[in-house]
Amino acid sequence: MTMNSQPHPAVGELLSRAHELGADRRNTNYAGGNASAKGVTTDPATGKDVELLWVKGSGGDLGTLTEDGLAVLRMDRVRGLVDVYPGVEREDEMVAAFDYCLHGKGGAAPSIDTAMHGLVEAEHVDHLHPDAGIALATAVDGEELTRQAFGDRVVWIPWRRPGFQLGMDIAAVARQNPQAIGCVLGGHGITAWGATSEQCRDNSLEIIRTAQRYLDEHGKPEPFGAVVPGREPLSTSELRARAAELFPVLRGLCSTDSRQVGHFTDAEPVLDFLSREEMPRLAALGTSCPDHFLRTKVRPLVVDTPADEPIESVVDRLTELHEAYREDYRAYYQRHAEPDSPPMRGADPAIVLVPGIGMFSFGADKQTARVAGEFYLNAINVMRGAESVSRYQPIPESEKFRIEYWELEEAKLRRRPAPKPLATRIALVTGAGSGIGKAIARRLAAEGACVVVADRDERSAADVAGELGDSDRAIAVTADVADEDAVAETVAATCVAFGGLDLVVNNAGLSTAKPLLETTAQDWDLLHDVMAKGSFLVSRAATRVLTAQRMGGDIVYVSSKNSVFAGANNVAYGATKADQAHQVRLLATELGEYGIRVNGVNPDAVVRGSGIFSSGWGAQRAAMYGVPEEKLGEFYAQRTLLKREVLPEHVANAVFVLTAGELSHTTGLHIPVDAGVAAAFLR
Repeated sequence: MTMNSQPHPAVGELLSRAHELGADRRNTNYAGGNASAKGVTTDPATGKDVELLWVKGSGGDLGTLTEDGLAVLRMDRVRGLVDVYPGVEREDEMVAAFDYCLHGKGGAAPSIDTAMHGLVEAEHVDHLHPDAGIALATAVDGEELTRQAFGDRVVWIPWRRPGFQLGMDIAAVARQNPQAIGCVLGGHGITAWGATSEQCRDNSLEIIRTAQRYLDEHGKPEPFGAVVPGREPLSTSELRARAAELFPVLRGLCSTDSRQVGHFTDAEPVLDFLSREEMPRLAALGTSCPDHFLRTKVRPLVVDTPADEPIESVVDRLTELHEAYREDYRAYYQRHAEPDSPPMRGADPAIVLVPGIGMFSFGADKQTARVAGEFYLNAINVMRGAESVSRYQPIPESEKFRIEYWELEEAKLRRRPAPKPLATRIALVTGAGSGIGKAIARRLAAEGACVVVADRDERSAADVAGELGDSDRAIAVTADVADEDAVAETVAATCVAFGGLDLVVNNAGLSTAKPLLETTAQDWDLLHDVMAKGSFLVSRAATRVLTAQRMGGDIVYVSSKNSVFAGANNVAYGATKADQAHQVRLLATELGEYGIRVNGVNPDAVVRGSGIFSSGWGAQRAAMYGVPEEKLGEFYAQRTLLKREVLPEHVANAVFVLTAGELSHTTGLHIPVDAGVAAAFLR
């Protein structure tokens, strides 16, 4: 028997349609909505025709959907579930029943919306969360607005939690309304269908564009009311500076239950919403679409201080508002929790709105934090649309709780892979454009950290950051660590990008090898400015952030064997490395009370991949020892106890060990990474 490995034509059509719709966030939010196709193929087990359903699986994103992200089910079995459906009170059991409908192995887990796609008779079905559609779905008179906008081409379906019963409801509407191309789901989104993939896509876009046109033609110009004095946006420079100051404080507060990563946006629609008189009322109502509040929580924390209030006063008020939010969230949980409800996941806000400055969002990683912010921007657009033609009325709080603490969502959380050791950690590595710094940045990113690649060489920094991933994983910053203002800007950029700072690696360095009488004052000043002064400036700026967060942290100095080994013709380099080494001890003593650990790594003879050795130091050392420069690493290895060459990755390993958590009670330590140089043993 020959197995057909070629995908069914319906799969290609489905993926193409999904990518087109998912690429435009006006059509649906990230990972929101789903699409499906039905088709007949040959069953390898029987050789007979079998009708299948291909539908986006749980957790996938339409814009990047692949064949592996589809759940594949037998339609005869999906339809047969109607006969064993136990009723709405037990509809959650139907998700497990979908497993008995699967065809073949592999593929994604079926989502809660599978019934919607399987029970609607049309061959192609889309379920989307467009802002314009949800605006009508969340208007207090959404049913009437839907009739006005679409006539009988689109049918209103009252709010019902996603599940098997909703799928049956939509299927019934489609059968009873042959003229209809889709429906508006109250409080939720839209669903469209078609006989072909092209027709289904066109029907989806018709619903979205018609809804938007209705809002544009009938909406009032300022649905959020007038601008409130004191809530106007600050200038761009002031706004960014204040965001950098506030973000670590907010991150520390919002990490009370579990450490978070942050995302900031000062997009014009956000700043406009925050400035308006209706903002507090609307923010208190919370979001409505299930995908929205699953990411944003039931409602945001709104800061009520003027944008230009002194930072000390704002921090004091933030502490009060945060505690009040936690109390309110605990009360929300207690109001609605049943004996079998999952335990409360945490009472910290996911969205913080600061008028005049912007929106701060939080999550277990940068992508989650960014998407939470994007979802709240969707919610702002929804509120604007609903308020422009009616009054925004999201689903009841009790229904929000039923979804937020849905056992099916809890099961999805339990399926997530265990976090990597440095997940939720934000790292700043100086001199990370090459050599040891590049290797450290790679290792920290591989272990789950968000990494800021700082280097004087803009292109090198950008290349390394690009290698590590997109801006959810790493960013590049051009910085001269000897410049106090540049260091402050680097740390501020780190905070704005990720919410704060947890792990600092003082790695930037250079070298020169000269006898005392040939060492100039300029040589001395340059080495001390970059390594001794530069490390001091970076550590000082970072400590301001670490103490504001109140979550501890790590500062690691990449010093050198030469900090303890007295060698000839090396006075400037050796002295500045000794300075760095003693900074480790001094700062470990001073910062321990804040939970900040300060440690060092003492490498030696890291030749391959080293920016220092390739910039002339290697040639000088090779000439002094009388060996070819390309053999310098091998030469150094032979003078060690282990007879092994030290590579940048070995230094990166030591940095990881110091910061990954196993040495949580260690500070003031220097780890030699020199393959064993007895003269440099620490005493």
